[in-house]
Amino acid sequence: MKLIKAHFDAAERPYAELYGHYAYKNFGISGDAIVAFIGPCEVRGEDLVDLADRQAGAEIVAARMLHFIVEHFGLALGEVIWRQRVLAAIVFEEVLRRAPAAALRREGDDVYVGDGKLTVSVATVSPTSALVHLGVNVDGSGAPVPVCDLRTLGVDAAEFALAVIERYAAEVESFVNALGKVRGVC
Repeated sequence: MKLIKAHFDAAERPYAELYGHYAYKNFGISGDAIVAFIGPCEVRGEDLVDLADRQAGAEIVAARMLHFIVEHFGLALGEVIWRQRVLAAIVFEEVLRRAPAAALRREGDDVYVGDGKLTVSVATVSPTSALVHLGVNVDGSGAPVPVCDLRTLGVDAAEFALAVIERYAAEVESFVNALGKVRGVC
């Protein structure tokens, strides 16, 4: 049995908020999961999870994003933030593999190309689960900040999505296996 389910849905759908049981409510997938889909993004003031962004009056808007939603049950906020960083590192590496000439950098959970923001991301907890949303601009039109997007980099979003979710699932499997093969020390 898989420790985490990975699913890419080719049907376009909008993203506007993060909530518990996201994978189950939208894709019928229960338990730990990473799901991906492409669609517009519009997260306005009161729906922002990041309190600093909310206080600053920020909003997250893009004509099309590749959305990754990660959901783990039984994790604390600190643990899911580390997993968010792992996901951002995987996204960084997969973009670098496909666009090696891009002036790419990762700062925490954000990936940039030059001065343009390629990703948005947040990690949080619900009463039932720990969640991550990481959005990668496919077409950053309408964004309120300078962005870069996969279209400009010549990266196929669907193929990219499959590579990222497979790598993330493998990373989780490897992590859990590592937990079971070490002994404690006194």
